[in-house]
Amino acid sequence: MEISWLQAALLALMGVLAASTIAALGTSIGNYTLNRPLVASLFVGLILGDVEGCILVAIPMQIIYIALVTPGGTVAADLRAVSYIGIPLAYVACKSQGLDLAGAEAQGLAGSMGALVGTVGTVMFYGTAMMNLIWQHIGWARLDKGDFKILGKVEVLFPWLSHIVISFIPIMLIVYYGAGAIADFQDALPMDSWYMKSLFTIGSLLPAVGIAILLKSVVTKASDLIMFVFGFAIAASMGVTLLAATAIGGAFALINYQIAMVKLSRAPAVGIDDDEEDI
Repeated sequence: MEISWLQAALLALMGVLAASTIAALGTSIGNYTLNRPLVASLFVGLILGDVEGCILVAIPMQIIYIALVTPGGTVAADLRAVSYIGIPLAYVACKSQGLDLAGAEAQGLAGSMGALVGTVGTVMFYGTAMMNLIWQHIGWARLDKGDFKILGKVEVLFPWLSHIVISFIPIMLIVYYGAGAIADFQDALPMDSWYMKSLFTIGSLLPAVGIAILLKSVVTKASDLIMFVFGFAIAASMGVTLLAATAIGGAFALINYQIAMVKLSRAPAVGIDDDEEDI
């Protein structure tokens, strides 16, 4: 399977839109929505013509980076590259090898691919930020001369140039030529080789790291693990889908909220001593 220039350009455009706060209507829609592999897999699937397959490939990538945050602008891995480079290349690799996209080998390969391209996104993130500093310097210099028209260019037009140079062109080239290289290496990567089996094994372990990081962030005391194990047991024994698990979790969250509100309403009010001298 190969990716055409048009498909590569559309994937690169989505990568730019997901990174641009102006086009994506802010960081919440861009970085924290369009950048996430499970959300991006819908758009990647529409571009490549296989939504279900791309979603299956994106699942292990999403689990690996499920607890990823960017405190203070510090980026350990930019999910833009994971979503719009990793998903297409992993999908092509699995298809070229004839793997079942829902199987363990395909999931392991996708996880490894997602981990590899995460650092590529980091380079694009900081590269764009450094290039935008040039526009900011130009803007301040023009403002000192009383040219207020430069504000619109610095805030809207010039950052697009940064995204085109640092994000659009690299993503398009990597996806197009990377997909072709994976297809060419099909015969050189036999499925029964030790290095391919090692790649699958390592990739299958990476989602556990993502879950561990998430638990470290949300679990504050040992008793919190009881609810986690309880929810996991229910999902595993009942065979519920992701949407059903979300609905069940929402119901338990609502019950917990109502109990907390009842306890708060019954708490004795803190009285004010009338004999206390006003200050």
